[in-house]
Amino acid sequence: MLSIQDIVDYCDLERGEIEAIAEHEHVPMIIAAELGQELLATPQGVCCVHAMIIENMQHALDCGELQHVKDLSETYQHLQRTHPIPTLMNG
Repeated sequence: MLSIQDIVDYCDLERGEIEAIAEHEHVPMIIAAELGQELLATPQGVCCVHAMIIENMQHALDCGELQHVKDLSETYQHLQRTHPIPTLMNG
């Protein structure tokens, strides 16, 4: 049987990023890991992961959950370093 840590180790996302996807999509961590991995395969998918975390931050801010905003901000900074928003090439 695989543990959550096994799934995180296999995935190209860190645990906080997977947790953010799970929170946004209201799915278990294992489903979020699979979804996140699939989203990383396309530029549009990478943009979706960015949008999910930003939307989570906005929701947490609206609810006054400042520690959660801080945690999500750190997660988002990591995502920006490891999976930056792709630039579209014309031509």
